[in-house]
Amino acid sequence: MLSDEKIVEMIKYILLKQGKKVDNITLDSTLRDISFRSLDFAELCLRIEEEIGRELNFEGSQLRAIVTVADVCEFIKNAI
Repeated sequence: MLSDEKIVEMIKYILLKQGKKVDNITLDSTLRDISFRSLDFAELCLRIEEEIGRELNFEGSQLRAIVTVADVCEFIKNAI
């Protein structure tokens, strides 16, 4: 099982690669505020799938409810 901390670290890594600021990212941060876009989310999912050794199981309609980093963490945990 991936912890919230591990998922947040993966998000920070993806954003750092793009030269974005990651100092103030918390579970309450909105994806818009941290400039975490849909392609970033796709990369995160691929990295998590590599980490756990299998594909995530989810429906695209679930993505609409994701607003914060905490939402991402909850989504990932439910998809594992």
